[in-house]
Amino acid sequence: MARYTGPKVRISRRLNTNIFENAKGSKALDRRPFPPGAHGRTRRRNAGSEYLAQMQEKQKAKYIYGVLERQFRRTYEEANRLAGPTGENLLRLLEQRLDNVVFRAGWGSTRPQARQFVNHGLIFVDGKRVDIASYRVKRGQVISLSPKAKEMIQIQHNIDTLDRSLVGWLEAGDKQVTVRDLPQREHIDVPVREQLIVELYSK
Repeated sequence: MARYTGPKVRISRRLNTNIFENAKGSKALDRRPFPPGAHGRTRRRNAGSEYLAQMQEKQKAKYIYGVLERQFRRTYEEANRLAGPTGENLLRLLEQRLDNVVFRAGWGSTRPQARQFVNHGLIFVDGKRVDIASYRVKRGQVISLSPKAKEMIQIQHNIDTLDRSLVGWLEAGDKQVTVRDLPQREHIDVPVREQLIVELYSK
């Protein structure tokens, strides 16, 4: 499946969020805290229509989780069929993606890197190799590194240096995590106002 490969810093500045969780994005936002373009300095962040705000929240969610429009729309429609608030359901379904779990575990420094590890077959689910980044984990499953991944310097470096706190719905083990529950809204720290996405798709 295609992924966004354009200028990441520009996207982060346009959405005023370090979408790709990298140092370059943070520095760019600190250095130039305004949208890109010739009129970026004079354009107010809160200027624009309600529709624009809704679109920006959708774009944030798509870029953060690395999901393209068609798959995002399908995920939203599934969230809408579930019991409970549609916006919260949407974020919960996105959080359950395997590449996101690899990121949450601290094995990948960013979600794009975590997705790459999954695509390269470095991640096991219940002892079986799974190379589909969008695979949705379930309660009770054990996510672990492959034997090859356990020896990789990059992954070990991430584990040693990131020291990322594990979210409440995951339980840490020895280079593995267990899905002890499904994610709740309080476990999800992405800077997305999901209700605006619901309003956008409800039109």
